Amino acid sequence: MSTGAAGHVARSTVRPNSETSRRAPLRTFLYTADGISIDSVYDPGVVVYDAGRPPSRDLVFVIAHGFTGDVDRPHVRRIAQVFAQYGAVVTFSFRGHGASGGRSTVGDKEVLDLAAAVEWARSFGHARVATVGFSMGGSVVLRHAALFPPEGSERGSERAGREGRTEAVTDAVVSVSAPARWYYRGTAPMRRLHWLVTRPEGRLVGRYGLRTRIHHREWDPVPLSPVEAVPRIAPTPLLVVHGEQDGYFPVDHPRMLATAAGDHGELWLEPGMGHAEHAATDELLARIGDWALSQPG
Repeated sequence: MSTGAAGHVARSTVRPNSETSRRAPLRTFLYTADGISIDSVYDPGVVVYDAGRPPSRDLVFVIAHGFTGDVDRPHVRRIAQVFAQYGAVVTFSFRGHGASGGRSTVGDKEVLDLAAAVEWARSFGHARVATVGFSMGGSVVLRHAALFPPEGSERGSERAGREGRTEAVTDAVVSVSAPARWYYRGTAPMRRLHWLVTRPEGRLVGRYGLRTRIHHREWDPVPLSPVEAVPRIAPTPLLVVHGEQDGYFPVDHPRMLATAAGDHGELWLEPGMGHAEHAATDELLARIGDWALSQPG
């Protein structure tokens, strides 16, 4: 969620280098499998002319923002700016957020938004895609990886034959500040979030105060939970990142996800970190970028 920082607010330390230049980003609307328009931006990354580490030309990051975020929010642009040092970057607004169409289903149908963004990222010729999600987006990247398994795996062969959308597959997954289970109300921020989503007056606040249009219907059926999705992600590399001072989801959530992942997952518990994009420092984002670069593809 991006309704506010649950810990400290990170500030960008990225400064343009005189020996680097940035190619112009491309902005367009994508369309999901269920016909929703998704406002999306492709950034080719930073071109490096000196002896420093150049960004990977075969890697593209697809960033899934938190609830109430959108592609134009400063914290989302900061995330994109840091990852552009490591590869190309696709950012987008989930349905019901910003200029995208539809209404938010708070993590359910959003897997279709991410699938459209991943397909678009691959259309630029990148060999590897790393999906990086924050809070609600963190749950979406987990479910997306489970529902779109890699080609060649047993589940991937079944899915490819049934749906034929291998372009939507990711090669590495990073989930930051995600819940492990649905309907969690154990913290004050999550109780406020449930009021925002479930009450008519809350949805009005979301629409006019937070630029987020929320669907009034309850989930039917209830989607696969993040902790149920995680075992289905293997063999795709998985990194779970969580702040020890997260005010939304305590550390039992990432530990549940890590336990469900078993040997194919990695857990980083970050001392002093709060919640999601606002609390993710440039140093942490750089480590995530290095992790993504190190994964096989």
